[in-house]
Amino acid sequence: MGVSATQAGPATPSAAPMTADEKKIILASSLGTVFEWYDFYLYGSLAVVIAGNFFGQFDETTRNIFALLAFAAGFLVRPFGAVVFGQMGDRVGRKYTFLITILLMGSATFLVGIVPTSDTIGFSAAVILIILRIVQGLAIGGEYGGAATYVAEHAPPGRRGFYTSWIQTTATLGLFLSLLVILTTQSFMSAADFRAWGWRVPFLISIILLPISVWIRLRLSESPAFLRMVAENARSRSPLHEAFFQWAHAKWAILALFGLVAGQAVVWYCGQFYALFFLTSVLKVDSFTGNLLVAWGLALGTGGFILFGWLSDKIGRKPVILGGCMLAALTYFPVFQYMADTANPALAAAQQAVKVVVVADPADCSFQFNPTGLTRFGRSCDAAKGALSRASVLYAQEDAPPGTPASIRIGDKTLDPAASGFARDLTAALTAVGYPEAANASVVKLAHPWDIFRPQPLTLVVILGYLVLLVTMVYGPIAAALVELFPTRIRYTSMSLPYHIGNGWFGGLLPATVFAMNAQSGSIYFGLWYPVAVAAGTAIVGLLFLPETRDRDIFEGDLAYRPGDIPLDFDPNAADY
Repeated sequence: MGVSATQAGPATPSAAPMTADEKKIILASSLGTVFEWYDFYLYGSLAVVIAGNFFGQFDETTRNIFALLAFAAGFLVRPFGAVVFGQMGDRVGRKYTFLITILLMGSATFLVGIVPTSDTIGFSAAVILIILRIVQGLAIGGEYGGAATYVAEHAPPGRRGFYTSWIQTTATLGLFLSLLVILTTQSFMSAADFRAWGWRVPFLISIILLPISVWIRLRLSESPAFLRMVAENARSRSPLHEAFFQWAHAKWAILALFGLVAGQAVVWYCGQFYALFFLTSVLKVDSFTGNLLVAWGLALGTGGFILFGWLSDKIGRKPVILGGCMLAALTYFPVFQYMADTANPALAAAQQAVKVVVVADPADCSFQFNPTGLTRFGRSCDAAKGALSRASVLYAQEDAPPGTPASIRIGDKTLDPAASGFARDLTAALTAVGYPEAANASVVKLAHPWDIFRPQPLTLVVILGYLVLLVTMVYGPIAAALVELFPTRIRYTSMSLPYHIGNGWFGGLLPATVFAMNAQSGSIYFGLWYPVAVAAGTAIVGLLFLPETRDRDIFEGDLAYRPGDIPLDFDPNAADY
Protein backbone atom coordinates (compact mmCIF):
# COMPACT_ATOMS: atom_id res chain seq x y z
CA MET A 1 0.00 0.00 0.00
CA GLY A 2 1.43 3.44 -0.96
CA VAL A 3 2.66 5.84 1.66
CA SER A 4 0.54 8.95 2.01
CA ALA A 5 2.20 12.11 0.76
CA THR A 6 1.24 13.82 3.96
CA GLN A 7 3.27 11.43 6.05
CA ALA A 8 6.90 12.33 6.47
CA GLY A 9 8.95 9.38 7.51
CA PRO A 10 11.48 9.89 10.24
CA ALA A 11 14.87 11.18 9.30
CA THR A 12 17.05 8.31 8.19
CA PRO A 13 20.16 7.72 10.28
CA SER A 14 23.50 8.34 8.70
CA ALA A 15 23.73 6.05 5.66
CA ALA A 16 26.81 4.53 4.16
CA PRO A 17 28.18 6.54 1.26
CA MET A 18 27.54 5.31 -2.25
CA THR A 19 30.01 2.84 -3.65
CA ALA A 20 32.14 3.63 -6.70
CA ASP A 21 29.90 1.39 -8.83
CA GLU A 22 26.77 3.19 -7.68
CA LYS A 23 28.30 6.56 -8.53
CA LYS A 24 29.15 5.25 -11.99
CA ILE A 25 25.48 4.29 -12.38
CA ILE A 26 24.38 7.85 -11.57
CA LEU A 27 26.95 9.35 -13.94
CA ALA A 28 26.04 6.95 -16.74
CA SER A 29 22.35 7.74 -16.37
CA SER A 30 23.06 11.47 -16.50
CA LEU A 31 25.26 11.22 -19.59
CA GLY A 32 22.60 9.32 -21.48
CA THR A 33 20.07 12.01 -20.67
CA VAL A 34 22.45 14.77 -21.86
CA PHE A 35 22.50 13.18 -25.31
CA GLU A 36 18.71 12.94 -25.35
CA TRP A 37 18.27 16.63 -24.54
CA TYR A 38 20.90 17.48 -27.15
CA ASP A 39 18.74 15.76 -29.75
CA PHE A 40 15.60 17.58 -28.62
CA TYR A 41 17.14 21.07 -28.64
CA LEU A 42 18.66 20.89 -32.11
CA TYR A 43 15.36 21.64 -33.79
CA GLY A 44 14.64 24.65 -31.61
CA SER A 45 18.05 26.14 -32.32
CA LEU A 46 17.76 25.55 -36.10
CA ALA A 47 14.01 26.07 -36.61
CA VAL A 48 14.40 29.01 -39.01
CA VAL A 49 16.96 27.21 -41.21
CA ILE A 50 14.92 24.00 -41.19
CA ALA A 51 11.77 25.90 -42.19
CA GLY A 52 13.43 27.11 -45.38
CA ASN A 53 14.36 23.54 -46.35
CA PHE A 54 11.25 21.60 -45.37
CA PHE A 55 8.55 24.17 -46.09
CA GLY A 56 10.26 25.97 -48.97
CA GLN A 57 7.39 25.47 -51.43
CA PHE A 58 5.14 27.70 -49.34
CA ASP A 59 5.06 31.48 -49.02
CA GLU A 60 6.95 33.00 -46.08
CA THR A 61 3.89 33.28 -43.83
CA THR A 62 2.81 29.66 -44.37
CA ARG A 63 6.41 28.49 -44.03
CA ASN A 64 6.68 30.14 -40.61
CA ILE A 65 3.34 28.64 -39.58
CA PHE A 66 4.57 25.10 -40.29
CA ALA A 67 7.91 25.78 -38.60
CA LEU A 68 6.15 26.92 -35.43
CA LEU A 69 3.72 24.01 -35.59
CA ALA A 70 6.59 21.52 -35.81
CA PHE A 71 8.35 23.27 -32.92
CA ALA A 72 5.20 23.34 -30.75
CA ALA A 73 4.43 19.67 -31.48
CA GLY A 74 7.50 18.57 -29.57
CA PHE A 75 6.24 20.36 -26.45
CA LEU A 76 2.52 19.72 -26.65
CA VAL A 77 2.81 15.91 -26.84
CA ARG A 78 5.19 15.58 -23.90
CA PRO A 79 2.43 14.91 -21.32
CA PHE A 80 1.11 12.08 -23.51
CA GLY A 81 4.60 10.56 -23.55
CA ALA A 82 4.64 10.91 -19.77
CA VAL A 83 1.42 8.88 -19.51
CA VAL A 84 2.52 6.13 -21.90
CA PHE A 85 6.06 5.66 -20.62
CA GLY A 86 5.21 6.45 -17.00
CA GLN A 87 2.90 3.43 -16.83
CA MET A 88 5.51 1.32 -18.60
CA GLY A 89 8.16 2.42 -16.09
CA ASP A 90 6.00 1.47 -13.11
CA ARG A 91 5.03 -1.90 -14.56
CA VAL A 92 8.04 -3.06 -16.62
CA GLY A 93 10.91 -1.19 -15.01
CA ARG A 94 12.78 2.12 -14.98
CA LYS A 95 15.84 0.90 -16.87
CA TYR A 96 14.08 -0.69 -19.84
CA THR A 97 11.65 2.17 -20.25
CA PHE A 98 14.24 4.89 -20.64
CA LEU A 99 16.26 2.59 -22.87
CA ILE A 100 13.26 2.68 -25.23
CA THR A 101 12.95 6.46 -24.97
CA ILE A 102 16.56 7.06 -25.96
CA LEU A 103 16.25 4.72 -28.95
CA LEU A 104 13.18 6.62 -30.13
CA MET A 105 14.80 10.00 -29.61
CA GLY A 106 18.11 9.16 -31.25
CA SER A 107 16.50 7.50 -34.25
CA ALA A 108 14.10 10.40 -34.85
CA THR A 109 16.91 12.94 -34.61
CA PHE A 110 19.14 11.09 -37.07
CA LEU A 111 16.24 10.76 -39.51
CA VAL A 112 15.71 14.54 -39.46
CA GLY A 113 19.27 14.80 -40.78
CA ILE A 114 18.65 12.52 -43.76
CA VAL A 115 15.04 13.28 -44.76
CA PRO A 116 14.94 14.91 -48.22
CA THR A 117 13.83 18.53 -48.35
CA SER A 118 10.65 19.91 -49.87
CA ASP A 119 12.54 20.63 -53.10
CA THR A 120 12.86 16.85 -53.57
CA ILE A 121 9.70 15.28 -52.12
CA GLY A 122 7.40 18.28 -51.74
CA PHE A 123 4.78 18.41 -48.99
CA SER A 124 5.81 14.97 -47.69
CA ALA A 125 8.95 16.56 -46.22
CA ALA A 126 6.86 18.74 -43.91
CA VAL A 127 4.66 15.82 -42.83
CA ILE A 128 7.65 13.58 -42.06
CA LEU A 129 9.36 16.35 -40.07
CA ILE A 130 6.29 16.97 -37.90
CA ILE A 131 5.92 13.22 -37.25
CA LEU A 132 9.56 13.01 -36.16
CA ARG A 133 9.07 15.97 -33.85
CA ILE A 134 6.07 14.24 -32.28
CA VAL A 135 8.17 11.12 -31.70
CA GLN A 136 10.85 13.28 -30.05
CA GLY A 137 8.28 14.92 -27.78
CA LEU A 138 6.82 11.56 -26.74
CA ALA A 139 10.29 10.22 -25.96
CA ILE A 140 11.21 13.24 -23.83
CA GLY A 141 7.88 12.83 -22.03
CA GLY A 142 8.99 9.41 -20.86
CA GLU A 143 12.64 10.23 -20.28
CA TYR A 144 12.74 12.59 -17.35
CA GLY A 145 10.52 10.69 -14.94
CA GLY A 146 12.51 7.52 -15.52
CA ALA A 147 15.91 9.12 -15.06
CA ALA A 148 14.87 11.06 -11.95
CA THR A 149 13.13 8.09 -10.35
CA TYR A 150 15.99 5.75 -11.17
CA VAL A 151 18.67 8.02 -9.72
CA ALA A 152 16.67 8.86 -6.59
CA GLU A 153 16.00 5.20 -5.86
CA HIS A 154 19.74 4.47 -6.06
CA ALA A 155 20.79 7.45 -3.93
CA PRO A 156 21.57 7.01 -0.22
CA PRO A 157 19.24 8.68 2.29
CA GLY A 158 20.12 12.30 2.90
CA ARG A 159 21.82 12.66 -0.50
CA ARG A 160 18.90 12.49 -2.95
CA GLY A 161 18.98 16.20 -3.72
CA PHE A 162 22.67 16.08 -4.55
CA TYR A 163 22.54 12.93 -6.68
CA THR A 164 19.40 13.86 -8.63
CA SER A 165 20.84 17.33 -9.28
CA TRP A 166 23.19 15.66 -11.77
CA ILE A 167 20.11 14.69 -13.77
CA GLN A 168 18.99 18.33 -13.59
CA THR A 169 22.18 19.49 -15.29
CA THR A 170 21.45 17.35 -18.31
CA ALA A 171 18.85 19.63 -19.94
CA THR A 172 21.16 22.63 -19.74
CA LEU A 173 24.20 20.62 -20.79
CA GLY A 174 22.22 19.23 -23.72
CA LEU A 175 21.32 22.77 -24.78
CA PHE A 176 24.95 23.84 -24.33
CA LEU A 177 26.19 20.88 -26.37
CA SER A 178 23.73 21.59 -29.19
CA LEU A 179 24.77 25.25 -29.34
CA LEU A 180 28.45 24.26 -29.30
CA VAL A 181 28.05 21.80 -32.18
CA ILE A 182 26.00 24.30 -34.21
CA LEU A 183 28.51 27.14 -33.66
CA THR A 184 31.44 24.85 -34.51
CA THR A 185 29.75 23.66 -37.69
CA GLN A 186 28.96 27.23 -38.73
CA SER A 187 32.58 28.25 -38.23
CA PHE A 188 33.76 25.75 -40.86
CA MET A 189 31.50 26.87 -43.70
CA SER A 190 29.79 29.84 -45.24
CA ALA A 191 26.33 30.93 -44.12
CA ALA A 192 24.90 29.86 -47.50
CA ASP A 193 26.39 26.36 -47.22
CA PHE A 194 25.11 26.00 -43.67
CA ARG A 195 21.57 26.93 -44.75
CA ALA A 196 21.76 24.58 -47.74
CA TRP A 197 23.22 21.43 -46.16
CA GLY A 198 25.45 22.20 -43.16
CA TRP A 199 22.47 22.27 -40.76
CA ARG A 200 22.26 18.48 -41.22
CA VAL A 201 25.66 17.88 -39.57
CA PRO A 202 24.51 18.35 -35.92
CA PHE A 203 21.62 15.94 -36.54
CA LEU A 204 23.83 13.33 -38.21
CA ILE A 205 26.35 13.51 -35.37
CA SER A 206 23.63 12.13 -33.10
CA ILE A 207 24.09 8.71 -34.72
CA ILE A 208 27.48 8.63 -32.98
CA LEU A 209 25.93 9.60 -29.65
CA LEU A 210 23.08 7.07 -29.93
CA PRO A 211 25.09 3.82 -29.61
CA ILE A 212 27.16 5.37 -26.82
CA SER A 213 23.98 6.26 -24.92
CA VAL A 214 22.42 2.84 -25.50
CA TRP A 215 25.61 1.09 -24.39
CA ILE A 216 25.72 3.21 -21.24
CA ARG A 217 22.12 2.37 -20.36
CA LEU A 218 22.49 -1.34 -21.12
CA ARG A 219 25.18 -1.46 -18.43
CA LEU A 220 22.85 -0.03 -15.79
CA SER A 221 21.23 -2.22 -13.17
CA GLU A 222 17.52 -1.90 -12.46
CA SER A 223 16.41 0.32 -9.59
CA PRO A 224 16.62 -1.56 -6.26
CA ALA A 225 13.21 -0.22 -5.27
CA PHE A 226 11.62 -1.63 -8.39
CA LEU A 227 13.34 -5.00 -7.98
CA ARG A 228 12.08 -5.40 -4.43
CA MET A 229 8.61 -4.29 -5.51
CA VAL A 230 8.62 -7.07 -8.12
CA ALA A 231 9.88 -9.58 -5.56
CA GLU A 232 7.05 -8.69 -3.20
CA ASN A 233 4.47 -8.63 -6.00
CA ALA A 234 3.63 -5.03 -5.08
CA ARG A 235 3.39 -3.49 -8.54
CA SER A 236 0.31 -1.44 -9.38
CA ARG A 237 -2.06 -3.08 -11.84
CA SER A 238 -3.12 0.31 -13.20
CA PRO A 239 -0.61 3.07 -12.38
CA LEU A 240 -2.53 5.67 -14.38
CA HIS A 241 -5.81 5.06 -12.56
CA GLU A 242 -4.17 4.85 -9.15
CA ALA A 243 -2.09 7.99 -9.71
CA PHE A 244 -4.73 10.31 -11.15
CA PHE A 245 -8.18 8.84 -10.43
CA GLN A 246 -7.72 8.18 -6.74
CA TRP A 247 -7.93 11.47 -4.88
CA ALA A 248 -5.41 10.42 -2.21
CA HIS A 249 -2.70 10.46 -4.90
CA ALA A 250 -4.21 12.78 -7.52
CA LYS A 251 -4.31 15.77 -5.17
CA TRP A 252 -0.53 15.59 -4.77
CA ALA A 253 -0.06 15.53 -8.52
CA ILE A 254 -2.17 18.70 -8.77
CA LEU A 255 -0.28 20.39 -5.94
CA ALA A 256 3.04 19.31 -7.44
CA LEU A 257 2.01 21.03 -10.69
CA PHE A 258 0.89 24.33 -9.18
CA GLY A 259 3.12 24.36 -6.09
CA LEU A 260 6.42 23.30 -7.68
CA VAL A 261 6.55 22.61 -11.41
CA ALA A 262 4.67 25.55 -12.96
CA GLY A 263 7.00 28.10 -11.37
CA GLN A 264 10.06 25.98 -12.10
CA ALA A 265 8.99 25.71 -15.74
CA VAL A 266 8.53 29.43 -16.42
CA VAL A 267 11.78 30.32 -14.65
CA TRP A 268 13.60 27.61 -16.61
CA TYR A 269 12.25 28.66 -20.01
CA CYS A 270 12.58 32.35 -19.26
CA GLY A 271 16.20 32.02 -18.16
CA GLN A 272 17.35 29.94 -21.12
CA PHE A 273 14.97 30.00 -24.10
CA TYR A 274 13.26 33.36 -23.73
CA ALA A 275 16.52 35.10 -22.84
CA LEU A 276 17.91 33.99 -26.22
CA PHE A 277 14.70 35.01 -28.01
CA PHE A 278 14.77 38.39 -26.26
CA LEU A 279 18.36 38.99 -27.35
CA THR A 280 17.93 37.99 -30.99
CA SER A 281 14.31 38.79 -31.88
CA VAL A 282 13.58 41.76 -29.62
CA LEU A 283 16.98 43.41 -29.19
CA LYS A 284 18.12 42.53 -32.73
CA VAL A 285 21.37 40.84 -31.70
CA ASP A 286 22.66 38.55 -34.48
CA SER A 287 22.11 34.80 -34.04
CA PHE A 288 25.80 33.87 -33.66
CA THR A 289 26.35 36.49 -30.95
CA GLY A 290 23.14 35.59 -29.13
CA ASN A 291 23.95 31.88 -29.09
CA LEU A 292 27.49 32.58 -27.94
CA LEU A 293 26.37 34.86 -25.11
CA VAL A 294 23.83 32.31 -23.90
CA ALA A 295 26.44 29.54 -24.11
CA TRP A 296 28.79 31.58 -21.90
CA GLY A 297 25.92 32.30 -19.51
CA LEU A 298 25.17 28.59 -19.28
CA ALA A 299 28.83 27.83 -18.63
CA LEU A 300 28.86 30.44 -15.85
CA GLY A 301 25.73 29.25 -14.06
CA THR A 302 25.45 25.51 -14.66
CA GLY A 303 27.34 24.53 -11.51
CA GLY A 304 24.41 25.93 -9.55
CA PHE A 305 22.40 22.76 -10.23
CA ILE A 306 24.76 20.72 -8.09
CA LEU A 307 25.11 23.47 -5.49
CA PHE A 308 21.38 23.88 -4.95
CA GLY A 309 20.70 20.15 -5.10
CA TRP A 310 23.25 19.72 -2.31
CA LEU A 311 21.82 22.67 -0.39
CA SER A 312 18.32 21.20 -0.58
CA ASP A 313 19.62 18.16 1.31
CA LYS A 314 20.73 20.52 4.10
CA ILE A 315 17.87 23.04 4.40
CA GLY A 316 15.01 21.44 2.45
CA ARG A 317 13.53 21.42 -1.05
CA LYS A 318 10.96 24.15 -0.48
CA PRO A 319 13.27 26.99 0.65
CA VAL A 320 15.48 26.54 -2.42
CA ILE A 321 12.82 26.02 -5.11
CA LEU A 322 10.29 28.53 -3.81
CA GLY A 323 13.07 31.02 -3.01
CA GLY A 324 14.18 30.85 -6.64
CA CYS A 325 10.61 31.46 -7.80
CA MET A 326 10.29 34.54 -5.60
CA LEU A 327 13.66 35.94 -6.67
CA ALA A 328 12.61 35.56 -10.30
CA ALA A 329 9.29 37.29 -9.67
CA LEU A 330 11.01 40.21 -7.94
CA THR A 331 13.90 40.74 -10.36
CA TYR A 332 12.77 39.85 -13.89
CA PHE A 333 11.63 43.34 -14.86
CA PRO A 334 14.82 45.21 -13.87
CA VAL A 335 17.06 42.42 -15.19
CA PHE A 336 15.50 42.33 -18.67
CA GLN A 337 15.47 46.14 -18.84
CA TYR A 338 19.16 46.17 -17.94
CA MET A 339 19.78 43.55 -20.64
CA ALA A 340 18.09 45.78 -23.22
CA ASP A 341 20.02 48.89 -22.15
CA THR A 342 23.28 46.94 -22.42
CA ALA A 343 22.75 44.87 -25.59
CA ASN A 344 21.22 47.59 -27.79
CA PRO A 345 21.43 51.00 -26.09
CA ALA A 346 20.36 52.87 -29.24
CA LEU A 347 17.14 50.87 -29.43
CA ALA A 348 16.47 51.34 -25.72
CA ALA A 349 16.98 55.10 -26.07
CA ALA A 350 14.62 55.30 -29.06
CA GLN A 351 11.94 53.37 -27.19
CA GLN A 352 12.00 55.97 -24.45
CA ALA A 353 12.27 59.04 -26.67
CA VAL A 354 9.88 58.30 -29.54
CA LYS A 355 6.11 58.28 -29.12
CA VAL A 356 4.30 55.85 -31.41
CA VAL A 357 0.51 55.49 -31.35
CA VAL A 358 -1.80 52.87 -32.85
CA VAL A 359 -5.19 54.43 -33.58
CA ALA A 360 -7.78 51.67 -33.90
CA ASP A 361 -11.25 50.45 -33.11
CA PRO A 362 -10.78 48.23 -30.01
CA ALA A 363 -13.09 45.62 -31.56
CA ASP A 364 -10.63 45.33 -34.44
CA CYS A 365 -7.77 44.22 -32.14
CA SER A 366 -7.17 40.57 -31.22
CA PHE A 367 -5.11 39.01 -28.47
CA GLN A 368 -2.40 37.51 -30.68
CA PHE A 369 -1.77 34.26 -28.81
CA ASN A 370 -0.60 31.86 -31.50
CA PRO A 371 1.43 28.94 -30.06
CA THR A 372 1.16 26.74 -33.16
CA GLY A 373 1.28 29.51 -35.76
CA LEU A 374 -1.98 28.32 -37.32
CA THR A 375 -4.06 31.40 -36.47
CA ARG A 376 -4.18 34.23 -38.99
CA PHE A 377 -4.56 37.77 -37.65
CA GLY A 378 -5.82 39.68 -40.68
CA ARG A 379 -7.46 42.76 -39.14
CA SER A 380 -5.82 46.12 -39.65
CA CYS A 381 -5.23 46.63 -35.90
CA ASP A 382 -3.58 43.21 -35.66
CA ALA A 383 -1.37 44.00 -38.64
CA ALA A 384 -0.29 47.30 -37.07
CA LYS A 385 0.45 45.83 -33.63
CA GLY A 386 2.17 42.76 -35.03
CA ALA A 387 4.49 44.85 -37.22
CA LEU A 388 5.41 47.19 -34.36
CA SER A 389 6.00 44.30 -31.94
CA ARG A 390 8.30 42.55 -34.40
CA ALA A 391 10.20 45.82 -34.80
CA SER A 392 10.53 46.10 -30.97
CA VAL A 393 8.69 49.43 -30.92
CA LEU A 394 7.03 50.71 -27.76
CA TYR A 395 3.61 52.15 -28.58
CA ALA A 396 0.36 53.29 -27.04
CA GLN A 397 -3.15 52.66 -28.31
CA GLU A 398 -5.73 55.34 -28.98
CA ASP A 399 -9.33 54.25 -29.47
CA ALA A 400 -11.03 55.17 -32.71
CA PRO A 401 -14.76 55.18 -33.61
CA PRO A 402 -16.24 51.77 -34.47
CA GLY A 403 -15.42 50.63 -37.98
CA THR A 404 -12.40 52.92 -38.36
CA PRO A 405 -9.43 51.18 -40.04
CA ALA A 406 -6.30 51.15 -37.90
CA SER A 407 -3.43 53.53 -38.49
CA ILE A 408 -0.02 54.17 -36.95
CA ARG A 409 1.10 57.65 -35.94
CA ILE A 410 4.87 58.20 -35.75
CA GLY A 411 5.82 61.82 -35.21
CA ASP A 412 4.06 63.78 -37.95
CA LYS A 413 3.56 60.73 -40.18
CA THR A 414 0.49 58.49 -40.32
CA LEU A 415 0.81 55.02 -41.85
CA ASP A 416 -1.88 52.69 -43.15
CA PRO A 417 -1.10 48.99 -42.34
CA ALA A 418 -3.15 47.90 -45.33
CA ALA A 419 -1.29 50.10 -47.82
CA SER A 420 1.11 48.73 -50.41
CA GLY A 421 4.70 49.09 -49.24
CA PHE A 422 3.69 49.39 -45.58
CA ALA A 423 6.72 47.45 -44.29
CA ARG A 424 9.12 49.69 -46.20
CA ASP A 425 7.34 52.87 -45.11
CA LEU A 426 7.30 51.74 -41.47
CA THR A 427 11.05 51.09 -41.47
CA ALA A 428 11.73 54.49 -43.04
CA ALA A 429 9.46 56.33 -40.58
CA LEU A 430 11.03 54.63 -37.54
CA THR A 431 14.55 55.34 -38.77
CA ALA A 432 13.67 59.00 -39.36
CA VAL A 433 12.62 59.51 -35.72
CA GLY A 434 15.62 57.75 -34.18
CA TYR A 435 14.99 54.01 -34.17
CA PRO A 436 18.31 52.39 -35.16
CA GLU A 437 18.74 50.27 -38.25
CA ALA A 438 19.26 46.54 -37.78
CA ALA A 439 23.04 46.85 -38.14
CA ASN A 440 23.52 49.81 -35.78
CA ALA A 441 26.96 50.08 -34.22
CA SER A 442 25.76 50.11 -30.61
CA VAL A 443 24.29 46.60 -30.66
CA VAL A 444 26.55 43.95 -29.16
CA LYS A 445 28.37 41.81 -31.72
CA LEU A 446 30.89 39.01 -31.27
CA ALA A 447 33.15 37.60 -33.95
CA HIS A 448 34.99 35.10 -31.72
CA PRO A 449 34.28 33.38 -28.37
CA TRP A 450 36.99 35.42 -26.58
CA ASP A 451 35.31 38.70 -27.57
CA ILE A 452 33.11 38.36 -24.50
CA PHE A 453 35.87 39.92 -22.38
CA ARG A 454 34.92 43.38 -23.63
CA PRO A 455 32.76 45.36 -21.14
CA GLN A 456 29.48 45.22 -23.10
CA PRO A 457 29.36 41.44 -23.78
CA LEU A 458 30.86 40.59 -20.39
CA THR A 459 28.05 42.49 -18.68
CA LEU A 460 25.53 40.53 -20.73
CA VAL A 461 27.17 37.23 -19.79
CA VAL A 462 26.85 38.17 -16.10
CA ILE A 463 23.15 39.04 -16.63
CA LEU A 464 22.53 35.75 -18.44
CA GLY A 465 24.53 33.90 -15.78
CA TYR A 466 22.21 35.34 -13.12
CA LEU A 467 19.15 34.14 -15.05
CA VAL A 468 20.72 30.68 -15.32
CA LEU A 469 21.46 30.75 -11.57
CA LEU A 470 17.73 31.26 -10.92
CA VAL A 471 17.10 28.29 -13.20
CA THR A 472 19.45 26.15 -11.12
CA MET A 473 17.70 27.16 -7.89
CA VAL A 474 14.28 26.01 -9.05
CA TYR A 475 15.44 23.06 -11.15
CA GLY A 476 18.32 21.59 -9.14
CA PRO A 477 16.17 20.08 -6.33
CA ILE A 478 12.95 19.48 -8.33
CA ALA A 479 13.59 15.81 -9.12
CA ALA A 480 14.15 14.91 -5.48
CA ALA A 481 11.08 16.89 -4.41
CA LEU A 482 8.84 15.13 -6.95
CA VAL A 483 10.19 11.64 -6.24
CA GLU A 484 9.61 12.12 -2.52
CA LEU A 485 5.94 13.08 -2.99
CA PHE A 486 4.81 9.74 -4.44
CA PRO A 487 4.95 6.03 -3.48
CA THR A 488 7.21 3.65 -5.39
CA ARG A 489 4.44 1.68 -7.12
CA ILE A 490 3.18 4.72 -9.05
CA ARG A 491 6.15 7.09 -8.76
CA TYR A 492 7.22 7.13 -12.44
CA THR A 493 3.66 7.85 -13.62
CA SER A 494 2.75 10.28 -10.85
CA MET A 495 5.73 12.61 -11.22
CA SER A 496 6.00 12.48 -15.02
CA LEU A 497 2.61 13.97 -15.92
CA PRO A 498 2.72 17.12 -13.72
CA TYR A 499 6.35 17.65 -14.70
CA HIS A 500 5.61 17.57 -18.42
CA ILE A 501 2.37 19.52 -18.23
CA GLY A 502 4.30 22.18 -16.35
CA ASN A 503 7.34 22.21 -18.60
CA GLY A 504 5.64 21.33 -21.88
CA TRP A 505 2.69 23.73 -21.55
CA PHE A 506 3.39 26.36 -18.88
CA GLY A 507 7.02 26.60 -20.00
CA GLY A 508 6.85 25.62 -23.65
CA LEU A 509 4.09 28.13 -24.39
CA LEU A 510 5.94 30.96 -22.64
CA PRO A 511 7.39 32.61 -25.80
CA ALA A 512 4.00 32.68 -27.56
CA THR A 513 2.26 34.00 -24.44
CA VAL A 514 4.85 36.72 -23.83
CA PHE A 515 4.70 37.86 -27.48
CA ALA A 516 0.90 38.07 -27.39
CA MET A 517 0.95 40.09 -24.17
CA ASN A 518 3.61 42.42 -25.56
CA ALA A 519 1.65 42.97 -28.76
CA GLN A 520 -1.50 43.65 -26.77
CA SER A 521 0.15 46.19 -24.48
CA GLY A 522 2.66 47.88 -26.78
CA SER A 523 5.59 47.10 -24.47
CA ILE A 524 8.49 44.67 -24.90
CA TYR A 525 8.38 44.03 -21.14
CA PHE A 526 4.67 43.59 -20.36
CA GLY A 527 4.75 39.89 -21.25
CA LEU A 528 7.12 39.29 -18.35
CA TRP A 529 4.07 39.48 -16.12
CA TYR A 530 3.32 35.91 -17.24
CA PRO A 531 6.43 34.27 -15.72
CA VAL A 532 6.34 36.70 -12.78
CA ALA A 533 2.73 35.83 -11.92
CA VAL A 534 3.20 32.07 -12.36
CA ALA A 535 6.43 32.02 -10.34
CA ALA A 536 4.90 34.07 -7.52
CA GLY A 537 1.72 31.95 -7.53
CA THR A 538 3.77 28.76 -7.34
CA ALA A 539 5.72 30.12 -4.36
CA ILE A 540 2.47 30.86 -2.51
CA VAL A 541 0.80 27.51 -3.30
CA GLY A 542 3.94 25.54 -2.47
CA LEU A 543 4.50 27.41 0.78
CA LEU A 544 0.94 26.91 2.01
CA PHE A 545 0.04 23.42 0.82
CA LEU A 546 3.09 21.26 0.12
CA PRO A 547 5.01 19.40 2.83
CA GLU A 548 8.77 19.50 3.15
CA THR A 549 10.04 16.12 1.94
CA ARG A 550 13.80 16.31 2.55
CA ASP A 551 13.84 13.73 5.39
CA ARG A 552 11.15 11.48 4.00
CA ASP A 553 11.88 7.77 3.72
CA ILE A 554 10.73 7.11 0.15
CA PHE A 555 10.44 3.36 0.78
CA GLU A 556 8.58 3.42 4.08
CA GLY A 557 4.98 2.27 4.00
CA ASP A 558 5.07 0.40 0.69
CA LEU A 559 8.45 -1.31 0.82
CA ALA A 560 9.97 -2.55 4.03
CA TYR A 561 13.60 -2.30 3.00
CA ARG A 562 16.48 0.04 2.28
CA PRO A 563 18.66 0.24 -0.86
CA GLY A 564 21.22 -2.55 -0.78
CA ASP A 565 18.97 -5.05 1.06
CA ILE A 566 18.09 -7.06 -2.07
CA PRO A 567 18.67 -10.78 -1.53
CA LEU A 568 21.74 -12.04 -3.34
CA ASP A 569 19.72 -14.83 -4.96
CA PHE A 570 17.00 -12.52 -6.34
CA ASP A 571 16.67 -12.96 -10.12
CA PRO A 572 15.18 -9.96 -11.96
CA ASN A 573 14.89 -12.11 -15.08
CA ALA A 574 12.62 -14.65 -13.42
CA ALA A 575 9.32 -15.51 -15.09
CA ASP A 576 7.23 -13.31 -12.79
CA TYR A 577 9.42 -10.32 -13.70
